Amino acid sequence: MRGRVLLIVMLAATAGRAQVAPSATGGFAGSQTQMMTPPPVSGAGYATEVGAEERTNYVRGGVSTATAYISNLYPGGSGPSLAETTVSVLPTVALDSTSVRQHALFTYSPGFTFYQPSSVLNEVDNTATVRYDFRLTEHATLSSSDSFRDSSLPFIPGDASAGGTVSGLPESSTPGIVPPFAKMLTNSANVELTVQTALNAMIGGYGLETEQHYPNPAQTPGLFDSSSRGGSAFLNRRISLSQYFGATYQYLDMLAGSASETFATQTHTISGYYTFYPKAKVSLSVAGGPQYFRIIETPLPAMGSWGPSVSASMGWQGMRTSFAVGYTQAVTGGGGLFGAYHSKSATATASWQMARNWIASASGAYSINKPISSLLITEEPGGHSVSGSATLVRTLGNQFSVMFEYDRLHESYEGIAAIAANPDSNRGTISIIWRFQRPLGR
Repeated sequence: MRGRVLLIVMLAATAGRAQVAPSATGGFAGSQTQMMTPPPVSGAGYATEVGAEERTNYVRGGVSTATAYISNLYPGGSGPSLAETTVSVLPTVALDSTSVRQHALFTYSPGFTFYQPSSVLNEVDNTATVRYDFRLTEHATLSSSDSFRDSSLPFIPGDASAGGTVSGLPESSTPGIVPPFAKMLTNSANVELTVQTALNAMIGGYGLETEQHYPNPAQTPGLFDSSSRGGSAFLNRRISLSQYFGATYQYLDMLAGSASETFATQTHTISGYYTFYPKAKVSLSVAGGPQYFRIIETPLPAMGSWGPSVSASMGWQGMRTSFAVGYTQAVTGGGGLFGAYHSKSATATASWQMARNWIASASGAYSINKPISSLLITEEPGGHSVSGSATLVRTLGNQFSVMFEYDRLHESYEGIAAIAANPDSNRGTISIIWRFQRPLGR
């Protein structure tokens, strides 16, 4: 499936990033020639790591063993709360290769989770990400990425400490729907290309495709398979070393449904944006403009209208502290829901190195989705979700660390049987982590 996705996206793409480095979202480098790609048009998330400089050309691996207590195994179910204990073994391998013109990054992590007393839920998970950047010329870069996840855990160990969870891009599907402890396969691919056409001018864009599939529909009543595909083109101008502005056009086609019925949401969005880099590795961005949406539900006639699209984001990365926050408002579709929705969502993540061997992290997300029209025959009534995660990591030498983590999930969607009642779940986790890292070529 991923090969087909990448091929389609590569044919559709018209834009991306104009340079492999510096980071598009981390701040300006002070170069008089090389331009940045601001967060509203960059596919890269905000970097949130602290305590060490970015490293390249390495092979890295390790194993994490985690024991967790879950207060409510089936949030959303009609029965009483069911407490559960899990034991997870999570190997990881990563390869980073960098040269003057290329940067390749591959990460793979299988997971083995054992439940007690509900051993019937024992599972094997798989997560893989690939990113490849290639500098075509001095001022043109082609970037591609693919991310795959096969899991039934609503929480992933280390969620709060994972970077790249906040992006300056608008949502490409309805946000915030998490089917608790139900198997879900997701795949997201994109291709970017940018060309710096003058000292202070750039053109570019990107193409994307995502897939979301529930292999066992009996576990997810009220939720549907979905997909989205589309692309964007932008104009980017630099008005000073620390200020950028531009315009972007985005098209998205978001589908949800089953073999017998589908719901399509199509959007055309024109936005202006402004990004300010007050100092290195700090950026603030705002974007907004009109959005035309068209929704199609057979056998009803298609309907269309206009609305606003707004986004804002901020990122700050220091040696001991980092922070990123993002907000979007737009019409969305897919994401597991059948219908088109006015969506508002916010995400935030922060990390703090309190001492040499202690790092604290936290992340949170909120989303609210309201249906476009009550006249549509199968559209869900909408709802909201809130999630949060906090971790505390204690390093023990160069290879070992201990992590304490707390996660909370709340979802309120009356029309979705899988998450309609009893909507809260909490998890506490203790993990022991062993890792290694070796430079390539040694």
